[in-house]
Amino acid sequence: MSFDRMSQLFVRTLRENPADAEVPSHTWLVRGGYIRRAAPGIYSWLPLGLKVLAKIEAIVREEIEAIGAQEVHFPALLPREPYEATGRWDDYGPSLFRLHDRKGGDYLLAPTHEEMFTLLVKDLYSSYKDLPLVLYQVQTKYRDEARPRAGILRGREFIMKDSYSFDVDDEGLARAYDRHREAYIRIMERLGLEFVIVKAMSGAMGGSLSEEFLAIAPNGEDTFARSPGGYAANVEAVTIPVAQPVDASDVPAPTTIHTPGAATIATLVDAVNDVNPRPDRPWSGSDTLKNVVFMVKSPDGTRSPLIVGLPGDREVDGKRLEAALFPDEAEPFADADFAAHPELVKGYIGPVRLDGKKAVAFLGEKSETKLRYLVDPRVVEGTSWVTGSNAPDEHLVNVVIGRDVTPDGFIDVAEIREGDPAPDGSGPLTLDRGVEMGHVFQLGKKYAEALGLKVLDRNGKLVTVTMGSYGFGVSRAVAMVAEATCDDRGLAWPRQVAPYDAIIVIAGKGEDVVAEATRIATELDAAGAAIVLDDRTVSPGVNFADAELIGFPTSVIVGRGLADGVVEVRDRAAGTSAHVPVAEAVSVILAAIHGDSEELDLP
Repeated sequence: MSFDRMSQLFVRTLRENPADAEVPSHTWLVRGGYIRRAAPGIYSWLPLGLKVLAKIEAIVREEIEAIGAQEVHFPALLPREPYEATGRWDDYGPSLFRLHDRKGGDYLLAPTHEEMFTLLVKDLYSSYKDLPLVLYQVQTKYRDEARPRAGILRGREFIMKDSYSFDVDDEGLARAYDRHREAYIRIMERLGLEFVIVKAMSGAMGGSLSEEFLAIAPNGEDTFARSPGGYAANVEAVTIPVAQPVDASDVPAPTTIHTPGAATIATLVDAVNDVNPRPDRPWSGSDTLKNVVFMVKSPDGTRSPLIVGLPGDREVDGKRLEAALFPDEAEPFADADFAAHPELVKGYIGPVRLDGKKAVAFLGEKSETKLRYLVDPRVVEGTSWVTGSNAPDEHLVNVVIGRDVTPDGFIDVAEIREGDPAPDGSGPLTLDRGVEMGHVFQLGKKYAEALGLKVLDRNGKLVTVTMGSYGFGVSRAVAMVAEATCDDRGLAWPRQVAPYDAIIVIAGKGEDVVAEATRIATELDAAGAAIVLDDRTVSPGVNFADAELIGFPTSVIVGRGLADGVVEVRDRAAGTSAHVPVAEAVSVILAAIHGDSEELDLP
């Protein structure tokens, strides 16, 4: 007999939720005995977890190899030099695990392997005849996440499939990109995940085009926007078109208004409506120009202030700011920074000062200061604003962009809202949340140029190879499938990834019960099903609770019904059960396992 027995299986279920669990998948994977925490963001895989992981890996491998990819495997511990050649030793910043060997050499734990794939192909291939080529691996990656969370959904160590295409021209790259895109669609469908493909930012990867495959999840950490007309993008990648200039010829010169205590947009709106009411309508937050100051840190460690001007009814989106500034990082402007820049008055920062009655640019291209001033795409030439005057308890009205101040440029980092128009004109945007499962990039020649990957073309001329990069979160998929299918009793794995096809529960003490349960397990095992026999001497309630918690697709209860010639068969996902004649039990269960019947029929 090769079926497993619960009494010998290395699994212990837990009755209490782990204290650090933030999402259901984290709770149930720990309680069900699939993973165990080793350190923040680092988890050990137990036998049940490895079985699910292996099944997901198999699905990924099948679909990637179906498009002609060949598998390799690189070390996770890598030397500094290739990453320094591409700039990513610095670009990755603090998220890169760096370490030294005993001789003082610099190494890293790889977050991705573009450099190593590029160097491998450079080492072995030299002609256009060798291309196109697609290589892939399923391997452990490392990123020093500032806030690891949600168990294996966002950890510091994770398993990813990364594949890379190598072509002699952009047409070949486009074909490879499309094939990977189609393969990812099939993978997501086979995993049973509801997903959306969105335009994304390339970040440290670089490249001209990238898209994310997001599994839709209410507690996902990625927010995406989509329109009725088919537009879809991660919020970091939504681009607001620069508005058209407006005529400000009839706007009077800026004037000062006294606004004691109006250091917020809400209090400013109240103050300006009180001391300087408009004849046509009340002032609102959208009439104010909010100026938010950050300290920007470059990879080399240098720091410089940045002031972002945006309509007062909008907030700066942290993720959009991070994407816009990459590889630089934005930090809050601390009290010490304000002390070092006394010209910036907290709560009253503005781009213009009044010298007598004359407006003088304080920020932007016409300013004599060294403070960079970037504005939202809505803040265009001719628009008029209420904004800070750079003096306590004072604001200015009628500050006109292009007349009184010329910003240094645009930065598109304001929050995206429900109902905002889609950039392509395809309708109002709606926002939803998801978890990034895959990311595909048209890298182009970035890595090949940096590392000297060239081949001879048909004319004997050296040309730089063009590349694509395609990542898929394999360990994350374990968590996401669990997240999408669990309920308040535990996991409910779809059959294609479940650790076992069925559990046979001995729910009685008689020898006939044990014998019948063992016979059913033996025959199912002989038929190729993955079976576990729950032969533990515990109460039936514990057996049933564990079967639901662990998430076996099918549970077969051999107990009191045996006296009437039946066993109970339960379908975990559907929440249904049927009493099946003992003689038909094996065939009924096999039919359910192989998908020959959608639900169990009552005899």
